[in-house]
Amino acid sequence: MLRTPLCDLLGITYPIIQGGMAWVATGELAAAVSAAGGLGIIGAGSAPPDVVRREIRKVREQTDRPFGVNIYYLSPYVEELVDLVCEERVPVVTTGAGNPGKHLPRFKEAGVKVIPVVASVALAKRLERLGVDALVAEGMECGGHIGEIATMPLVPQIVDAVHIPVIAAGGIADGRGLAAALALGAAGIQMGTRFICATECTVHPNYKEAVLKAGDRDAVVTGMAGHYVRVLKNKLTRQFEELSARGASWEEMDRLGTGKLRAAAVDGDVEYGSVMAGQSAAMVREIKPAAAIIAEIMAEAAEVIARLGALTG
Repeated sequence: MLRTPLCDLLGITYPIIQGGMAWVATGELAAAVSAAGGLGIIGAGSAPPDVVRREIRKVREQTDRPFGVNIYYLSPYVEELVDLVCEERVPVVTTGAGNPGKHLPRFKEAGVKVIPVVASVALAKRLERLGVDALVAEGMECGGHIGEIATMPLVPQIVDAVHIPVIAAGGIADGRGLAAALALGAAGIQMGTRFICATECTVHPNYKEAVLKAGDRDAVVTGMAGHYVRVLKNKLTRQFEELSARGASWEEMDRLGTGKLRAAAVDGDVEYGSVMAGQSAAMVREIKPAAAIIAEIMAEAAEVIARLGALTG
């Protein structure tokens, strides 16, 4: 069995975290991942607290294993969500698009472990000084909002820069990715795209089918500097390309993108909706239960590590 310090920190069996994807990472998916030994995450996105509370209750109805909530710091409900996770004593919070520093004392008082998603060494070092428990080093191969550094160079730089567990994310969808992440010094992995095609994921079937059909060049980047988003190419991405070609403003691009993730994930519009997925989409070939995904990844990682060990024998 592969067990890392991340497992001990979070009380999980396997060093696998499910990404907190808005409109995708619901209580059903989070519960399935946690029950299977990983850490399931509810993606709060811009949802109001009452919606997120319902998802928390779903998880607790299905499993007593640790789980988490992702707080998106551009949400209009950040303060209310902080109140909620502290009140509900959610075991783990992951954060994105902002600095959770001012909320750390409240999280600590409530016994909530805090794991921000970072895309640079500077931010990783700053957050460690503030007292976070671990970090997700997310490379630009990931789906959704992305940074500017790829996973392979980002992870070891952050591992070298901090003294807390680092979780690798971006472009990982199988056991080979887990083994590679461990080789880079990470204590585990976070996957989002692979779990879109978990049986328990409640996104529209069209969304899952788009991921299954994706090729190696289909996960493209839209938007502009500082606001890049990786999605599967479709008619919406062509509209973004046209806006970019004529030098459109950020406001125009923002208007085009507003509501498009929901259109894809909930309504199934994979032509004009935002089908957020990472470059690992081309590696996802079938829909299966979260437990089967995790078991498959752990078995493959063990095989890879054993094979590599034999090279020195």
